[in-house]
Amino acid sequence: MTTPAVSDSVSERQHEKLHDVVIRFAGDSGDGMQLTGTQFTNTSAVLGNDLSTLPDFPAEIRAPAGTLPGVSAFQVRIADYDIHTPGDVPDVLVAMNPAALKTNLGDLVPNGIVILNVNEFNKRNLGKAHYDVDPREDGSLEGFRLFEVELTRLTLEALQELELDNRSRGRCKNFFALGMVYWMYSRPLDNTIEYLYKKFAKKPILAEANEKALRAGYNYCDITGAFQVRYEVEPAQLEPGLYRNINGNSALALGFVAASRRSGLPLFLGSYPITPASSVLHELAKYKQYNVTTFQAEDEIAAVCAAIGASFGGSLAITSTSGPGIALKSEGMNLALMTELPLVVINVQRAGPSTGMPTKTEQSDLLQVMFGRNGEAPMPVIAPSSPADCFFAALEASRMAVHHMVPVILISDGYLANGSEPWRLPSVEDLPDLTVDFYGGENTDPEVGFLPYRRSSETLARPWAVPGTPGLEHRIGGLEKQDGTGNVSYDPENHEHMTRLRAEKVERIANTIPELEVVGDEDAELLVVGWGSTLGAITGAVNLARRQGYKVARTHFRHIHPLPRNTEEVLRQFPNVLMPELNTGQMAMLLRSHFLIDVQTYSKVQGKPFTRSEILDRIVEMLET
Repeated sequence: MTTPAVSDSVSERQHEKLHDVVIRFAGDSGDGMQLTGTQFTNTSAVLGNDLSTLPDFPAEIRAPAGTLPGVSAFQVRIADYDIHTPGDVPDVLVAMNPAALKTNLGDLVPNGIVILNVNEFNKRNLGKAHYDVDPREDGSLEGFRLFEVELTRLTLEALQELELDNRSRGRCKNFFALGMVYWMYSRPLDNTIEYLYKKFAKKPILAEANEKALRAGYNYCDITGAFQVRYEVEPAQLEPGLYRNINGNSALALGFVAASRRSGLPLFLGSYPITPASSVLHELAKYKQYNVTTFQAEDEIAAVCAAIGASFGGSLAITSTSGPGIALKSEGMNLALMTELPLVVINVQRAGPSTGMPTKTEQSDLLQVMFGRNGEAPMPVIAPSSPADCFFAALEASRMAVHHMVPVILISDGYLANGSEPWRLPSVEDLPDLTVDFYGGENTDPEVGFLPYRRSSETLARPWAVPGTPGLEHRIGGLEKQDGTGNVSYDPENHEHMTRLRAEKVERIANTIPELEVVGDEDAELLVVGWGSTLGAITGAVNLARRQGYKVARTHFRHIHPLPRNTEEVLRQFPNVLMPELNTGQMAMLLRSHFLIDVQTYSKVQGKPFTRSEILDRIVEMLET
């Protein structure tokens, strides 16, 4: 329907209220789908909807235009209630070309809305997408509500009076599509228009062009008869407070800035760019005025070693990477462990091995961060469970590192890094006090001198002595240390003593972390256990299962090592235990080996997060067999 009839009366159109809707924008990597989805998300956040997003980037940097590997998508779910996932399947698909349609149509809900940019459905583009027949003509779009719109042509016509070339005009078609979706779901334009004039402050003609395209798309729906139903999703009843939309990597960056301010330490990030961790570096570079130093090293090894040096000098030191970078940093991490210096190593996981699928999510680095070092080298491991939780996980990782004098691994993933949700800003007074008192020599025996490996009786942490403090001169390095003095030692009994002591120091962190909490039926027949980013899908699935009458409960690990003190007690309360993981069962294997409990694995290794329906199906299957 490229030339829809004009409606006789706009007032005749239906207005429907929805509790939630899932919208997916998809197109070529140059079509601006991430920007389009982000703007719809930000506008919905301003309106007070609860929301969750799932950006999907092409894995190839420069895939040929119009091909299947080059498709970029952005899924956003908005709701008038508290939600936990970006939705199992989209209700609406905006497809900017045949490749976008082919890669995403199979996910669309039956009777879902499809908006096609028909200007791109030519023989050449259909061939690139491996269509033998135009899908509009072979019946494959039956069962969906199809809207064929000449997005490219209409955008060019709307901008014909502007002094721009056709290519620049055509690039505004994503905002024409955004305007259409704004009209369909009763979103205002003001927030996006304000964004455009800030973004293109130095090129106002581009701001004007995108604004005109946005308004043209909105007006197209308003004046034509193609769209007879308009939808509305009311604000969610969230806890009162000040909210902002945030993704996981931005939350990590802000969390470490907050940890720096709460500890009184300057923040240092040593990093080498790698997908999907790079934006942590980009974000922290914005906060130099808060005594934040970002160092883009020549490689992963230099990045972690620079961070260790900053820690030795008295900074809150962090380094960020993904799985391949963890492999390169492992020797440096061992050095931090041997020297017993505080350090936070961020691993934003992606699908592997090797380069794998660098823009796709996975939880397959767990055993790597647990054991991927030489010698007996235990480190604390913490895993955030949502984009907003990344902020608090950064604070907790920093606390463990500086209070226990250990390197800590914070293991996130691409789903959390790129996904976003409303984040209620905490008050500064509610943030933990991370104050650090450097050792000043007050307890030094003048006859013995400074003992750099003298330990706290409670935590076993050694003193943190800043170089240059009079009387506290000492050496550190990667060779085994004599307990107390820190002198190099090859004594066999001392090596075993130090090995067990370093492990015990990590285990004592369990005394400072919360116990596992169980949510659901006390007499449940099944406990669903998760860690990290599976929390949202597990929560949604368990809630649905309980509404259907099944006896089920859930619990979730934030601290992977050491485990909460009541872990075994919780697991043994239930006759059946199910653990969904985006790997082949790594955490389940750890729990089985620790406690000899039959933890059933549910694996998914597709580069995609779990949906709640997938987990619900497995719950039902286990309880009905």
